[in-house]
Amino acid sequence: MSEYVLEMIDVSKPFPGVKALDHAQLKLRPGRVHALMGENGAGKSTLMKCMFGIYKMDQGQIRIDGQPVTVSDPMDALHKGIAMVHQELQPIPARTVGENIFLGRYPMKKLLGFIPVIDHKKMYEDTAGLLKKVRMHFDPRQKVGELSVSQMQSVEIAKAVSANCRVLILDEPTSSLTANEVDALFRIIEDLKAENVAIVYISHKMDEILRISDDVTIMRDGCYIGTWEAKELTTDKIITQMVGRELTNLYPKRMNVPGEVVFEVKNFTSINPRSFRNVSFELRKGEILGVGGLVGAQRTELMEGLFGIRSHTTGQIFYKGKELRIARPKDAIDQGIAMLTEDRRGSGIMGVLSVADNISISSLSKYLDYGFAINGAKVEKLVQDNVEKMNIKTPSSKTQIKSLSGGNQQKVLVGRWLANDPDVLILDELTRGIDVGAKYEIYCIIEELAREGKSIIMISSEMSELIGMSDRIMVMCDGRVTGFIDGQQATQENIMALATQFE
Repeated sequence: MSEYVLEMIDVSKPFPGVKALDHAQLKLRPGRVHALMGENGAGKSTLMKCMFGIYKMDQGQIRIDGQPVTVSDPMDALHKGIAMVHQELQPIPARTVGENIFLGRYPMKKLLGFIPVIDHKKMYEDTAGLLKKVRMHFDPRQKVGELSVSQMQSVEIAKAVSANCRVLILDEPTSSLTANEVDALFRIIEDLKAENVAIVYISHKMDEILRISDDVTIMRDGCYIGTWEAKELTTDKIITQMVGRELTNLYPKRMNVPGEVVFEVKNFTSINPRSFRNVSFELRKGEILGVGGLVGAQRTELMEGLFGIRSHTTGQIFYKGKELRIARPKDAIDQGIAMLTEDRRGSGIMGVLSVADNISISSLSKYLDYGFAINGAKVEKLVQDNVEKMNIKTPSSKTQIKSLSGGNQQKVLVGRWLANDPDVLILDELTRGIDVGAKYEIYCIIEELAREGKSIIMISSEMSELIGMSDRIMVMCDGRVTGFIDGQQATQENIMALATQFE
């Protein structure tokens, strides 16, 4: 028997204009957490999709227990003991927890002795057992659409466990979780390790990697760089291997100088009594205002209310002393406000459209000839200017955006809004799921925009990011603003103190 439960050897996978994998390797031992790290575009997700049968590798070999195998599709992968929890969750909201877990492989029984029907009783009993196993105690008959993102992720993990997998792939599993939920996930991982499951853990969060991992494999530009035991590594060593150079600073030097107050919110209250209420704050020209708080603090809901996505009962918004009337997003856009959504895939990118389409979609009205004909040359210049300014890595402007890495997708979305030349940018979880190198590039873009006089509101669940990038930090708890902290005085402790200040 091989010491490895699964091996991927010399795997290559090209796409038009780019070689996503170039002789990549990965060797997993049972009962260990194996972190897979690299910048966005390094090939991590592509390698996992080859393992899980979503992509067909053009070269290379997969071995299970030392024996060569072919994984033809995801169902075949499940049969071979390989399960995957994707970064972008895709549940069926209108169906129950049990139906989502057993989708495509429902337990069956015979009605009248010969008519095959779904055995709902067994399905929900098995679901209850699985939820207990992953330490999540909610109703198997509850509709998935009623769950939080973290609970949906737990359902996906339960689904993977239900397949009695020997290899479990977790792709950015904590991107939407609170600290307590991360602790709960890590307890589940320890339970699975005790059952000799090999776990592939993909994350850009260095503290998590060093805390949970036994082995670490690093990739760069589709190539295998090396594998180390986690105890041999430090954050600096990991970053150096990931980006091929040392990053002396995680955040750019701040050169922006906030000016006069240009944007003001007074007593803003949601139509939903359990959401944001009586929120007031000011935003200065050229200022980066960080917004902190725990999951459930209603930060996103507040910003969606300001942008016209959610309704409010009371409150006023002023820009340069003039009251704004915002009933829908178009009103906000027309008055120089832009909002980058936290859900990049769900409500940000248009995956089947090109990079050019995604950049230009919000500003096409500026490039019409005779009021109705799109000037293709002007649009292409706009796109190329943004590709260069944002340093977007794409084979061409015609490439479908869904084939780009998460970091480059995010740069496209920033470029989309900059094409409108907004005065106020609301950035919700701007760097979620993005590697340290791409983060630095995006931070530099944000700092430059602030230096140019743009006013920026930046929601982030990473306290180090808030501290590293903000001139001031507004902290929310349970729908209320609990305080403001000067960026120079901010610490994780005083942010957390305000973030847990319940009434």
